[in-house]
Amino acid sequence: MSLFDAGLEQTVAVSGPLAVRLRPRTLDDVAGQRHLLAAGGPLRRLVEGGGTTSLLLWGPPGTGKTTLAHIVAGGPGRRFRELSAVTAGVKDVRAVIDEAKNTLAMSEERTVLFVDEVHRFNKAQQDALLPAVENGWVILVAATTENPFFSVISPLLSRSLLLTLEPLADDDVSALVARALVDGRGYGGRVAIEPAAEAHLVRLAAGDARRALTALEAGADAALAAPPAVRPAAGSAAGPGGAAGPVTLDLATLEQAVNRAAVRYDRDGDQHYDVASAFIKSLRGSDVDAALHYLARMIEGGEDPRFIARRMIILASEDIGLAEPGALAVAVAAASALESVGLPEARLALAQAAIHLALAPKSNAVIVAMDAATADIRAGRTGAVPVHLRDSHYKGAGRIGHGAGYSYPHDAGAGVVAQQYAPDVVADREYYQPGPHGFEARAGERLAQIRAALRGDGSASSD
Repeated sequence: MSLFDAGLEQTVAVSGPLAVRLRPRTLDDVAGQRHLLAAGGPLRRLVEGGGTTSLLLWGPPGTGKTTLAHIVAGGPGRRFRELSAVTAGVKDVRAVIDEAKNTLAMSEERTVLFVDEVHRFNKAQQDALLPAVENGWVILVAATTENPFFSVISPLLSRSLLLTLEPLADDDVSALVARALVDGRGYGGRVAIEPAAEAHLVRLAAGDARRALTALEAGADAALAAPPAVRPAAGSAAGPGGAAGPVTLDLATLEQAVNRAAVRYDRDGDQHYDVASAFIKSLRGSDVDAALHYLARMIEGGEDPRFIARRMIILASEDIGLAEPGALAVAVAAASALESVGLPEARLALAQAAIHLALAPKSNAVIVAMDAATADIRAGRTGAVPVHLRDSHYKGAGRIGHGAGYSYPHDAGAGVVAQQYAPDVVADREYYQPGPHGFEARAGERLAQIRAALRGDGSASSD
């Protein structure tokens, strides 16, 4: 690291953004990620034992990927270099590697190369990293928010230790905020936060440490900048040496500073159930505007987006079914997009799915049919499998008549033959009753032909 770089880094660490000033210096200071930080774990061994294993850090924004890279680089005999996959090209990669090789040869100091958003590197750029990783010229720490099995080439993936980072829990965010308020690199006790403001900040963070500290910085600076006459104080008692007590960051100041009103939404109480219920009923009732309102309300209130995605998948079968066969695929795709990119970007995929589901023709025929079939099973209406349908592939099956009389549907021109499939006890049951909307309206006509053909009352069309 040059003297200029060292000076710049020192300046940022002292006067830069709060999230940078408070960046943990040891693994013990890292918020969350307990599954990676246990004693004897691979990450701790790499930091404390001086290994040379390269890392792929996969997780949503604000979970500590850059922080971990700095901590790895802080080990003895290591130096730090950083490349952004957004701006760096193959030439930049090779230049850093050449510098790392020279430094290793001259001083035995190993370079930790941090590549942020490595999924943005194309194959050629990722290929350029392979020799350095293979030969240990650098310790690569590559960060990505996208699934590395899709976005990182296999040779690089196989030569690196993949660590998955999780969004911070609410308690972790609260602890981070508390540390920022008392730590000398933060506000050193000059600011306190009221419970309602802290709860709003935790919701805004949505598991993102950087977002939490950025919002806290905006609110705390606004509280400190307010004229003394209007500052909300944490208490009237003077501090040591006659100094006034800390300034309180209240909800109103935080809302104004981050331009986000607090959404009254209790993820563990009535609001969770009431708003989720209203969301589903709005989708079922085809009110796309109300559905989007409740969707935004849940997201802004800090609801687990995976819960929202799961509810839409259920609704796609329960309330739409075959009236719009693509609805289930759209809901599943939204859930997959959420897992791939996370919030806030995935809110658009969730909104797209919600709009599709709200506008789709509705039918509850799938759940009615399944419930009816399940009710018969639970009532004991199972019956024996018809002999002609039983397995006839094993030796001796023919001797007991298994498979005898079975008609192969593909031999019939229409692909349907008169034949009983259900056990006798439920042979007359017609569980599935297509609705009159969308695809099911056409499916109903086809079903009537098939049922008639199965009974020998007619032939099904081959269309």
